[in-house]
Amino acid sequence: MTLTRGPAESLRPLGSTPHGDPLPRLSTRFTSAVAGLSRWAGWLGPLVVAALALGLRLWQLGRPEQLTFDETYYAKDAWSLSRYGFVQETTDAADDRINAGELDARIFTGGPAQIVHPEVGKWMLAVGIRLFGMDPFGWRVAAAVTGALTVLVLCRLVRRLSGSTLVGCLAGLLLCFDGLHLVMSRTALIDVFVAFWLVCAVACLVADRDWGRRRLLRLVDPDGLGPAGGIGAWGPVRPLLWRPWRIAAGVCFGLACGSKWNGVFVLAAFGLLVWAWDAGARRAIGVSAAWARSLVVDAVPAFLSLVGVALVVYVGTWTGWLVHHDEMQEAYAEAYSWGDYATEEPESWAGETQQAVRDLWNYHQQMWDFHTVSVVETTRDDPHPYESDPRGWLLTSRPVGIDLQGDIAPGDQGCTAPRGETCLRQVLALGNPAVWWLGAAALLASVWQWLARRDWRFGVPVVAVSASWLPWFRWDDRSIFFFYAVTMIPFTCAALALMLGAALGPPTARASRRRAGAAAVGVVLFAVVVCFAFFWPIWTDQLIPNSQWQRRMWFDRWT
Repeated sequence: MTLTRGPAESLRPLGSTPHGDPLPRLSTRFTSAVAGLSRWAGWLGPLVVAALALGLRLWQLGRPEQLTFDETYYAKDAWSLSRYGFVQETTDAADDRINAGELDARIFTGGPAQIVHPEVGKWMLAVGIRLFGMDPFGWRVAAAVTGALTVLVLCRLVRRLSGSTLVGCLAGLLLCFDGLHLVMSRTALIDVFVAFWLVCAVACLVADRDWGRRRLLRLVDPDGLGPAGGIGAWGPVRPLLWRPWRIAAGVCFGLACGSKWNGVFVLAAFGLLVWAWDAGARRAIGVSAAWARSLVVDAVPAFLSLVGVALVVYVGTWTGWLVHHDEMQEAYAEAYSWGDYATEEPESWAGETQQAVRDLWNYHQQMWDFHTVSVVETTRDDPHPYESDPRGWLLTSRPVGIDLQGDIAPGDQGCTAPRGETCLRQVLALGNPAVWWLGAAALLASVWQWLARRDWRFGVPVVAVSASWLPWFRWDDRSIFFFYAVTMIPFTCAALALMLGAALGPPTARASRRRAGAAAVGVVLFAVVVCFAFFWPIWTDQLIPNSQWQRRMWFDRWT
């Protein structure tokens, strides 16, 4: 970027916006969009939206009154972690005994279970079980609270991106009223925890972008007029090495990957995006060959802050497993050929630690084989009725039935179906069509806003959704399910809210523009709320006549 001296001997970068206008001053470009906004309103609005989300997720949370779908794995795993520190195998009658409230030691065999996912999400479920007991409310409440917290963090993230508390709260409302996120927040599965930690990680990185540019501005130009000269060939380096928000993001990424491995793709994608942000900042202050120089002075420290911290946190989440690695070794070393080292008894603390880490590595290979070999073979021989092609996820092509009680006769459980008809109860992991379909269009528009109009803000949801979605195409030969897309929907809501915010325009826009934008926002919110009310019964296990259920099955693949 060429530099020139303007009036008052200040240096300004030459260049233009996509509209052909001169670039704003560096102080304007490096100032956070939330600067000057009311801090109390910035918290009050998101907290109100999150409270609404929490109320909807806690309402009759104890229904269904038994283990459903994969709760049979995760709820029992969480309970075992809270009692023994590692996951024990359960007896064949465990589900029946738990559903009947017969909670005794006969549920567990005493030996370790073969788990196929990391433990963070299960430890979070265990908190709810510890506080409220091993019952439907207890094993689901942690997911419900986490779902509401995701809404809160999303509000704050989009507020920072848009510079508008209203747009931030709009994103939170869209997520609050989405059916897939609602169902997964009311079910003891671990995917909602992955979504939460990923939203937290991205929010930390966006906060770091603001923090870093504000600090860079003070270092190179206290007056905010442009590069002050004397920045050197590289620009400031050491003052920017300490990035607390990036370390926090690394912690969150580690916890996301510690819930499910698919968080690693989002980590990788945002690692590259952070490098692009840093290179752009150095280019803006006049650093030549900014991409190459930023690769050395920014990308390497960022790798340590994100990937390095995430790895340490991830290994730390396996502490319970490592403490009990002897049980795992006894159960699995011979069957899976972990090596002769497993038969040797360490003579020191260091030797014991080394053996535990080797056991953990071998167990990870065992988990990898399960997901890439065993599941693929099972899918080929016996496909799951609810498996779905990820190419259709943005359009909610194949929802997942979490629970179904059909053929409830009139008079039973309060069924008031007409003569000749029965009632049913269902929990269906189906996205709110208004959110998902409009969100898909918003994502397409966001790609254009990001690449063609060079608006970095729209790149955040595009990269997050892409990294949460596209990797599943590689493994579409195994059973995969639509509820995995719960990691995508917060960022889809962010894209839709940002597009609605763009339609609304800034407060200084013409009154006609603001009226048209407000009408668009109102129409979208109305459609979202109407769809939410319409599908509410099949998201929350409500008793409805079969004919009412049929009205909600808009496509054959939803049944």
